[in-house]
Amino acid sequence: MKNRIKELRKARGLRQEDVARLLGVSRQTVIAVENNKYDPTLALAMHFARLLETPVEQLFTLED
Repeated sequence: MKNRIKELRKARGLRQEDVARLLGVSRQTVIAVENNKYDPTLALAMHFARLLETPVEQLFTLED
């Protein structure tokens, strides 16, 4: 699964540390999700979407 987290995070002037703190996860988790190394749970994906003010369907896309 691909995502636009890094792009949208940077556009909002947020650091990985900021996102991690706001979502209650480690910075390593944010890094892994941004680099498509870890697919977040549905709940975490929805938290990312809410934080980045983007529908979850536009934040994450399935790879063909």
